[in-house]
Amino acid sequence: MKGPTTIKEIAKRLNLAKSTVSRALHDHPSIGLRTRMQVQALAKELHYEPNQTAIFFQQKKTFTIGIVLPELSEAFFSAAISGIEDTANKHNYMVLLGQSHDDESREKKIVEIMKNHRVDGLLVSIAKNTADYSHFEMLKHYDIPVVFFDRIPNLTDIHYVACNMQSGTLQAVSLLLEQGHRVIGMINGPEKLIASQQRTSGYQQALQKRRLKFDASLIVSSDLTKEGTRAAMRQLLAHKRKVTAIVAFNDYVSQDAVQYALEQHLEINKDITFVSYANLPLSSYMAYPPFASVEQYPYQQGQKATEILLELLAAPGKTDTFHNITLDSRLVLAPGR
Repeated sequence: MKGPTTIKEIAKRLNLAKSTVSRALHDHPSIGLRTRMQVQALAKELHYEPNQTAIFFQQKKTFTIGIVLPELSEAFFSAAISGIEDTANKHNYMVLLGQSHDDESREKKIVEIMKNHRVDGLLVSIAKNTADYSHFEMLKHYDIPVVFFDRIPNLTDIHYVACNMQSGTLQAVSLLLEQGHRVIGMINGPEKLIASQQRTSGYQQALQKRRLKFDASLIVSSDLTKEGTRAAMRQLLAHKRKVTAIVAFNDYVSQDAVQYALEQHLEINKDITFVSYANLPLSSYMAYPPFASVEQYPYQQGQKATEILLELLAAPGKTDTFHNITLDSRLVLAPGR
């Protein structure tokens, strides 16, 4: 089977130097028009395609961006991917995707593989249990910039785009207080996540504004699995004070919590009310959507994170300024509320 046509083959057929053929293919003005037309006509006839590996080596770029995120199956990250791809494609960059499935060791392996595939830069939303960030620090030695989005590590001197979970939680808890709820539980994420800390802070701030006492036992940390959510619900519903509303980590956690509440013969939005995060489109198809959900703008997060990364790639080695963008979250009421 014949391999792809090479510059050497075109040069041999036309009795030209390889350097002449190369310049002619690139319309270099030092090559006469007749020669350029001959070379380009033969290249088209032989279905010649440039050697991308050689081009990448010459330009020291692969025009590929790596993306590492927890779960592509989650609508939030699918929307973020759309923002990333739309922006990357406008600048002739391709994306290489890896899912950590919320596993730190898998995340490290993906980062290593992407480094070996010579991605130009990385966009990362960390796994919920990631505690060691050495795999990201290592990339500095290879001049591979990293921009974090949504789930960002608790590190200084990093580039990131995130949504303000503190203000979103303040809005969510304030809404519940306005509805007459006084014992409000929270199913939070792992404590090490910055977003989890922001949720706790927003919860406290909402109570302080109403001069209400903060009860830390009403906030339960979860690993965000279905089993973890059910365990958190058992703990909250067994609380000495009757919990009438719950702020859930996201719309998926909210639905697992709703299912558990129904099993306990609780009437949704009467015995117990749920407020959530992410404002996923699928909420409109749920039998029991959250009373309200905090919009986190995944498309915009992906878009802005990609813009930052492209800016870093356009000016390599420039690390005196770190880009930190925080989008304001917004509470969205369920249809009909």
